[in-house]
Amino acid sequence: MASDPVLHVGRDQANLAWDPAIPPVATVESGDVVEFDLLDAGNGQLTASSIESDLGRMDFARVDQVNGPVAVAGALPGDTLRVDLLEFEPGTWGWTASVPGFGLLGDQFPEPALRITRFQPDASSVEFLPGVRVPMAPFCGVIGVAPAAGPLPTIPPGAFGGNMDTRHLTAGSSLFLPVFRPGACLSMGDGHAAQGDGEVCGTAIETRMRAVVRLTVLKGQRLAGPEFLTADGPPTPAGRRYAVSGVAPDLLEAARDAVRRMIDWMGREHGLAAVDAYLLSSVAVDLRISEIVDLPSVIVTAHCPLSIFD
Repeated sequence: MASDPVLHVGRDQANLAWDPAIPPVATVESGDVVEFDLLDAGNGQLTASSIESDLGRMDFARVDQVNGPVAVAGALPGDTLRVDLLEFEPGTWGWTASVPGFGLLGDQFPEPALRITRFQPDASSVEFLPGVRVPMAPFCGVIGVAPAAGPLPTIPPGAFGGNMDTRHLTAGSSLFLPVFRPGACLSMGDGHAAQGDGEVCGTAIETRMRAVVRLTVLKGQRLAGPEFLTADGPPTPAGRRYAVSGVAPDLLEAARDAVRRMIDWMGREHGLAAVDAYLLSSVAVDLRISEIVDLPSVIVTAHCPLSIFD
């Protein structure tokens, strides 16, 4: 770690809404490192010995809590908050559930299902089913700043970030979020030990998480929505990528938003004319469904490999 955390955000310092009216738990300086100690997305309501019937006893009004917010001195609307994701340390077990009525195929799976997975925090893979091993790639599904207006529920994502469930936001990556309120007021949660693009049933391997991030204000760099630089390693294939996330009520519009903003980034960072960036996007940019179940918003992310630029 480049430096020790100046602030520890505890498991009890959590909220159940995105709301600019929520006061920050503390204010840190630009460039400071913050440590979060996070319960799983179920807010601790499940245990390693839970069974399917325990899902029916969960209070879903308490799930997907976010810890924080943490204000950053000097952050103002029109700026960008850079969130360097330094460390993710999951717990020793996690859960994956099919909850009736939720998920991409919720209508086809009316019965609850629950899978408990045990693992070591430093393991490279876990046995999810007998004979089936899944690579470990810990990250937090929820990272966001205070929105322009609220309160908003924690589950749908937005231009402020939030429940993006973007599995490429692993340790070594950097997330860039537009600032809507003084201090930015970052919150995070929803630890995942592993997840596929889209999180189709609505849960990953949900786990408690220790997360360490560096928060830096980029003055005067206004973004339309979340952007990020991937880590140089799994789950990103073959080198670092710059990615922009399109957020919209349907997949087509989210994809259009992602491509439009990728064209903007290519012009901003590499001086490409819009039509050239559009052509290059068709040749070299990958569109990925990052999140498809947290309605009314979905996320399509455009990934551009940095290796294509001299």
